[in-house]
Amino acid sequence: MIEIRDLHKSFGDLLVLKGIDLDVENGEVLSVIGASGSGKSTLLYCINGLEKIQQGKILVDGIDVHGKDTNLNEVRQNLGMVFQQWNSFPHLTVLENVALSPRIVRKFSREQALEIAEKQLRHVGLGDKLSNYPSALSGGQQQRLAIARALAMEPNYMLFDEATSALDPELVGEVLDTMQLLAEEGMTMICVTHEMSFARGVSDRVAFFHQGVIDEIRPPEELFESPESVHLQKFLSKVK
Repeated sequence: MIEIRDLHKSFGDLLVLKGIDLDVENGEVLSVIGASGSGKSTLLYCINGLEKIQQGKILVDGIDVHGKDTNLNEVRQNLGMVFQQWNSFPHLTVLENVALSPRIVRKFSREQALEIAEKQLRHVGLGDKLSNYPSALSGGQQQRLAIARALAMEPNYMLFDEATSALDPELVGEVLDTMQLLAEEGMTMICVTHEMSFARGVSDRVAFFHQGVIDEIRPPEELFESPESVHLQKFLSKVK
């Protein structure tokens, strides 16, 4: 599980996370919603060790992510992360893109890495694009490529940072369908998202961030139907 205690994160004088306490259980899907600048994406970067923290503790399967003796590369093998931009290597085929990390990081043979890559590409519906280059893919397909690349490391957790925000509206659905498939298969996921229908339909819990704190966290049917926080009420009135 992921355990977060008294997490504080600042950029200079700007305090972005103000004492976050959160547990994410094995197999749980947690969606994180809130206005831009509320600290949602920063939370994921801190969990993955991409941002240093000023105070608190983040444990992933009991390992202190920000401990001075922690091997972050080993921790990140367990934390698949999908960013807003897909950042694939343009000179490699789709199959080669996904096989790269298993070969370099996990030291698999070329044959093993390609086998894993093909399996995960078929998993996300790109089995017919193995020999294509990323430039030949649509935005939605490129984001599914990014998901396959993260899955190829066989992580226990997936972190999604607004994975559909850079996509044209007609391409959002195919990425959300892939994320829903992973949720149904039992993948533990933290999803920062602006897609309220996804948060409502797929999540076990939804956390609403407001100005660096978790203002409300509850099962989706309760949070969306009977919001208690005034800030959440105002937020939902703008996004519904």
